[in-house]
Formats: sequence, C-alpha cells, structure tokens
Amino acid sequence: MYKFLPPKIFQCQNPLFNTDKNELAEVKILFQKAVEESSELFKSAGKKSSIRLFALYKQATEGDINISIPVGSGDVVAKAKYEAWLLLKGKPKKEAQHEFIMLVNKLARNN
Repeated sequence: MYKFLPPKIFQCQNPLFNTDKNELAEVKILFQKAVEESSELFKSAGKKSSIRLFALYKQATEGDINISIPVGSGDVVAKAKYEAWLLLKGKPKKEAQHEFIMLVNKLARNN
C-alpha cells in the first residue's frame, strides 16, 4: 500500500498541487517580514534608499500611483516620493514585492 504524505508547503513537487498558490503564500510571508524589518531600516537608510523603499511598498500594496502630484515646491520629500512611485507605474505588485524584499535584505546586511 502506498502512503500519501501531505505536501510540504512551498516545496511540493507534485504537479497536482497548485504551486502558484504556494509561491504567492511564501512571497506574502516574506513581504510581511520585510515590511516589519523596513520600519527599523527606514530610519537608518539613506534618503535614496528610504524613498525607494516607500515607492516599492506603495507599488506592492496599492499598485500604480493613484494620487496627484504634490502642489507647491516646498515639500521636496513628498515630490521625490511621488516621482519614485510614478517611475514604477506598470510594474506588477508581485515584482514590486520581490524588489522590496531584496532591498530590505540588502540594507539589513549593510547595517
């Protein structure tokens, strides 16, 4: 008699199981962990890295930019965040999540 074992999550080799769901669950978990880590890294990261983290997070969670350009030239940071997010327009949420995770890991190694 053949014994069926439950698949190991994220490592299932059986083609009958939908690996896309496993991959999405894994990315979701890694993204949540990266978000938690980024709050600490955000403070110590340089301006460029902080703005990139912001833009990738917004693209990964909300998708394409959905706000209007900040009015006035007084808030340079708000304008930089807007422009960084605008540059990611069209990037799939999943890809933005991957890039966010990679950037957080890179910043964590450098600290």
